[in-house]
Amino acid sequence: MRAVVQRVACASVRVGDRVVGAIGSGLAVLLGVARDDDDRDAAWMAEKIANLRIFRDEDGLMNRDVTAAGGAILLISQFTLLGDARKGRRPSFASAAPEQRARALYALTGRLLEQRGLSVAYGEFGATMRVELINDGPVTILLDSTRLF
Repeated sequence: MRAVVQRVACASVRVGDRVVGAIGSGLAVLLGVARDDDDRDAAWMAEKIANLRIFRDEDGLMNRDVTAAGGAILLISQFTLLGDARKGRRPSFASAAPEQRARALYALTGRLLEQRGLSVAYGEFGATMRVELINDGPVTILLDSTRLF
């Protein structure tokens, strides 16, 4: 499972003319599910996202997690994070999970975040979405449950 986590002042997702998910301050998370991912990867990812200390404390240091900062999470599915563009000009998405499996693990990750008491807004799985955000910092962190980076 891969994620791009951005600390944001605000973020929203639109499908067509309607807003399907929006948050104020918090984390915008683009989440891709790999073919070999399972419930353990979702649990690892939820724990990591919830506990990332990337919000400023009273001394201006990045020592607070999203809960301590009073933030929310906007969780957006994005299978293209699994794209492999090392060869040729067209990325291969062979390592991305099939839709049904990806949908289930995406939903599980969201539920696990909610169980931690976090407010979670969602994109629309499988839809063409327009994501708008104001990156705060900017702070962007890459996560991979197989610890590739």
